[in-house]
Amino acid sequence: MHPLHIFLSLGALLFLLGVFLVLTRRNAVMALMGVELMLNAANLNFVAFSRYDQIDLDGQMAALFVIVLAAAEVAVGLALILNLYRRKHSIDLSDSRELLG
Repeated sequence: MHPLHIFLSLGALLFLLGVFLVLTRRNAVMALMGVELMLNAANLNFVAFSRYDQIDLDGQMAALFVIVLAAAEVAVGLALILNLYRRKHSIDLSDSRELLG
């Protein structure tokens, strides 16, 4: 069995990579991929803590719930990106600010 800190370090690295993608990319698809990386990092931490505890399956259940939420988030996000592309012919996030005002 691997030590817990290896999985938590990998989860932290994935989360930071996701934050970097969300904050630095203008492309809406890349920002959406960054959000997905952050959600998967949280899933990794949930499962690692649950595996470390070995008493109950709360971590796996939380990870399954996050996977379902991530699927819904991708569907809504891609619909918004498609709508942005149809209106502005671009998926640049700075163009989405114009739709609000």
